[in-house]
Amino acid sequence: MFNLMHRLAGGQLLAAIAALALIIGGLFAFRSLPVDAFPDPSPSLVQVFTETEGLSPEEVERYVTYPIETAMSGLPKVEEIRSTSNFGLSVVNIYFEDGTDVYFARQVVGERLGEAAEAIPQGFGTPKMGPISTGLGIIMYYRLVDETGERSLVELREIADWMIKYPLQSVEGVTEVLSLGGFEKQYQVRLDPDQLTSYRLSVSEVIAALESANRTAGAQFIEIGAEQYTVRGVGLARTLDDLRETPVRTIDGRTIRVRDLGQVEIGGGVRQGLATANGEGEAVAGLVLKLYGSNTSDVIENAKTRFDEINASLPAGVKAIPYYDQGTLVRKAAATVTTALWQGALLVAIIVFAFLGGWRPSLVVVLSIPFSVGFAFIAMNLLGIGANLMTLGGVAIAIGMMVDGAIVIAENVDRGFKERPSGEDARTTVARASTEVIAPLIAAVAVVIIVFLPLFSLQGTEGKTFRPLAASAALAMTGSLFYAALIAPAMALGLMRPSDKAESGAEGWLTRFVKPLAAFFVRQRMAAIGLACALLLAGGLSATRLGSEFTPALEEGDVLLRVTMAPSISLTEAKATSTRIESRLLEAFPEIDSIVSRIGRGEVGAHADPVNSIEAFVALKPRSEWRDGMSPDELRTAISDNLGSFPGVRVNVGQPIAMSVDELLTGTKAQLAVKIFGPDSDVLLDGSQKLQSILQDVPGASDVQADQITGAPQLVVSLNRVALGRYDLSIEDALEALRSGVGGAEAGAVFEGVRQFPVVVRFAEDDRNTPAAIGRIILESESGARIPLESVAEIREIVGPRQITRENGERFITVQLNVRGRDIGSYVSEAQNAVDANLDLPAGYRVEWGGQFELQQEANKRFAVVIPITLAIVFLILLLTFGRMKSAVLILLNIPLALTGGAMALWISGLPVSVPATVGFIALFGIALGNGMVLVSFMDDFAREGRDRDELAVEAAGLRARPVLMTALTTALGLAPLLFATGVGAEVQRPLATVVMGGLVSSTVLTLLVLPALHRWFAPKPESHHSMLEARHVHAE
Repeated sequence: MFNLMHRLAGGQLLAAIAALALIIGGLFAFRSLPVDAFPDPSPSLVQVFTETEGLSPEEVERYVTYPIETAMSGLPKVEEIRSTSNFGLSVVNIYFEDGTDVYFARQVVGERLGEAAEAIPQGFGTPKMGPISTGLGIIMYYRLVDETGERSLVELREIADWMIKYPLQSVEGVTEVLSLGGFEKQYQVRLDPDQLTSYRLSVSEVIAALESANRTAGAQFIEIGAEQYTVRGVGLARTLDDLRETPVRTIDGRTIRVRDLGQVEIGGGVRQGLATANGEGEAVAGLVLKLYGSNTSDVIENAKTRFDEINASLPAGVKAIPYYDQGTLVRKAAATVTTALWQGALLVAIIVFAFLGGWRPSLVVVLSIPFSVGFAFIAMNLLGIGANLMTLGGVAIAIGMMVDGAIVIAENVDRGFKERPSGEDARTTVARASTEVIAPLIAAVAVVIIVFLPLFSLQGTEGKTFRPLAASAALAMTGSLFYAALIAPAMALGLMRPSDKAESGAEGWLTRFVKPLAAFFVRQRMAAIGLACALLLAGGLSATRLGSEFTPALEEGDVLLRVTMAPSISLTEAKATSTRIESRLLEAFPEIDSIVSRIGRGEVGAHADPVNSIEAFVALKPRSEWRDGMSPDELRTAISDNLGSFPGVRVNVGQPIAMSVDELLTGTKAQLAVKIFGPDSDVLLDGSQKLQSILQDVPGASDVQADQITGAPQLVVSLNRVALGRYDLSIEDALEALRSGVGGAEAGAVFEGVRQFPVVVRFAEDDRNTPAAIGRIILESESGARIPLESVAEIREIVGPRQITRENGERFITVQLNVRGRDIGSYVSEAQNAVDANLDLPAGYRVEWGGQFELQQEANKRFAVVIPITLAIVFLILLLTFGRMKSAVLILLNIPLALTGGAMALWISGLPVSVPATVGFIALFGIALGNGMVLVSFMDDFAREGRDRDELAVEAAGLRARPVLMTALTTALGLAPLLFATGVGAEVQRPLATVVMGGLVSSTVLTLLVLPALHRWFAPKPESHHSMLEARHVHAE
């Protein structure tokens, strides 16, 4: 080992070039990394949408959803199938095993879609796959502003669909642009039933006439002279007048045209949703979905550039304004961690300078930071890991640890220069000093890297969130290992000089302070054991008082309101309610900048909400413009309380991305979802009402809502087969007249250039908007008899389901809620007891708890298996390294005391145990073990030399005081910026930093005071077998 260190120390130029190359390479690698707010935790999911004209939820479930579910069950790697059957829309979510390639999933679903389509009755819709995107795929919302105020909602929607949508969709990385609000443009033929009756015409005849009079045909070509002419027959309708003049039938020599039978005008299509903005009424909006796997920052940047081009080409006075984009969040999240990175690096540099007392050794140490970070960024680039809150957070966590190896080398070289024998050259001194510590140093850093292994075993959401953090932290530590082992010795020889002073002030002061303390505990071993037990007891008590949650909520900086209204509400009334809510919030909260609400659903592909659902995006002003003392959490609570008194609505207040992720994972946009499964909707409904009241009574429940699965009024036209037979009418005749007269039927399209708009035929509104008007629809039999619909059918009003939800073929109903003012873990345990005691369900019905609680349970189960395995691996490394069981056990004693400090820190700061806190505890394993290893290796080597055990323990504590305290302080101060950060994402990193800093305090006390005292019982015998770490220690007598 000495020869290797001697060679490495001599390669100063090579080391400098390597360090510079890696630092510059890291800078370039960082600039090319895909930047995101945080890792996308969305499951591997394929959505299948089927639009069915006018079918009720029960019919959608029976005729559409069930055949699709049946076709998809049995696909490879499918984990779960969840579906929603709404009015006129079926959405089937097919969840695949974690890590399944999305394109593979889409391929196998696509192969089965044909089978599913065949099982759906003709005319009930064609199933189509949703966009190739994820839960975080909606990267931008925009709305149209008409400054002139002259354009109708039909015109604005036409601009959105044809002048904005297609140019945006061509941006690289955009998979879909969906419009919302306004009316889709249609050429509408509004027939007068009385005129049809007087001319003895039916709706189907009008449709046939319009289709036959709106065609184009190619007649190949002819040759005239030396030229070839294409022959075209053009009979396309181009204007409203063309449609009006379409002949339907000739009666007694008079041509009956469409204009004789009703009005032909441009109008808006039937819709199941709309958008409102800022309490000013309807608006036209849109959303942009990014392609799966694309770089969010790049896509947003390109989309914004395209928006500038689009706005330049829009009609005068019309602008498309983005009102939300993830780019803001991405920038804020990246800024939080990059700021923490450079602040941590600065604090570490100051500590190193203060302890080493000179710029030369300090530079040797501090250079390991850019080197290790550069190494991490280059490796992340090669491995396809993006830069986000978690990966940059992993580097920030490692910022204090990555100097540990270099500190040990520099500190020992510094001591070596002071204590070297006369006549020894500098290169030999550096090589000898490096050799003394290199083996325990490599083992210590290797242990730190290995303890991150449990995080790689995490699956699902927690895996996708925290595996990147573990990867980046492990890569940064690997970089620091290369620096300490290969670069630091050469840097030390090139930069460090022998000091004239016997020892620096910091070192002398530390040694004088630590040695007497260590000596006291070495002499009074029971006091050392008492101190360790007291710390353990305090930590254990703290741990019992800690709450638990999955992961702290990321503060996104915007608010999303989910408002549920009465299930029977009309779209017009929903619009009025939404406008009133917007006005009320803008008046009450000066922090709000703008509100844009979506009611129901827009274009199919992103949302499938019913008409009684409002999703309001609330954009907030900068924090500097908020009222004093108002925090984001308080603002959300205040909004929830304010709307709690609003009549006829239930409100769930959250944040855009958090709610999207919650919805994908649990099917609800809330933190906690309690599901009741069973076959009968009435029993489910009754059970959900009882469950809702039980959950509301448990302290901490907020925004408690049961799914509204019923309460939607329906007008059912039940046909009488006997009566139909009497008049020689078929069921098809009656249903076709009902469908085309009331619902409308397409009769071709009108082309305006490449733009295409449907021609829709239906009765004028006054002749189809009441049960009586529907009853007067005339049916004509083959014999010419004319019979009103009410003569052959019963028309009655019933209350039907609003929507039907299913999971793996079973119906279920969800009660969703958010937990405020306490942790989720304690709320769930209390609520579960209350539900077990008070909710009595019939046989065949069961309750399941989902949401963040479920994810937390899964993470805990995995940790319970993986952490012991990791500790076993660490123990094996210690055993191999030291060659003795006793030394390995002594070092492992560090772990419980480090954990107690972490638990006490969480309790003092009022934070619950969460996945980030558990990550902090895992990081602590490595840090605590690392310090213990170097100290125990020194004491073991002294013991083998036959020295007095008490003396060697005190001396080793004095010798290692400076590097142990330095590594502890650099690690702690490297994390300090994360502990005190207030930016986006700081909430996720804070528990981690709290645990590590608390654990460092207790483990450092243990390392310097308790380990030397206990070493006597664990020390090797003089001249006993050598360990891999043994080195000859030259020191001043």
